[in-house]
Amino acid sequence: MTGEAQYLVALYRAERELSPPIPPSRVAETLDRSPAATTEMLQRLEARGLVSHEPYEGATLTAEGRATAADLHDTYRTLARFCREVLDLDDYEEEAMRLTGNVSPTVAERLATTLLASEGTADQEVPPQSPRSE
Repeated sequence: MTGEAQYLVALYRAERELSPPIPPSRVAETLDRSPAATTEMLQRLEARGLVSHEPYEGATLTAEGRATAADLHDTYRTLARFCREVLDLDDYEEEAMRLTGNVSPTVAERLATTLLASEGTADQEVPPQSPRSE
């Protein structure tokens, strides 16, 4: 589910900044994917009932997609904080995005509780991931 997770998190974050539908170009740029690959994944997510996708218009998370994306986003935030504050990685957002979807909710919860809560930082917000520039 790695690829799907990344697209869901990207849509979730974009919907917090823009009103849906989110243009496929925005998702493609955020994830550094081709427009064709992005459209293909949006169609797959639509077939699974996680997004509503209109060609050339964009995609909107469904209620089920939004709930799934919110859970994945929580995991992303935990992983981003861990990669930044514990591992001291410069590219912490990219690493966290790669891991999102590969880490079970139990592992993410334990990571947040054990590693981040001990530093008193578990509830702090991770800065938004910025779209990649070409």
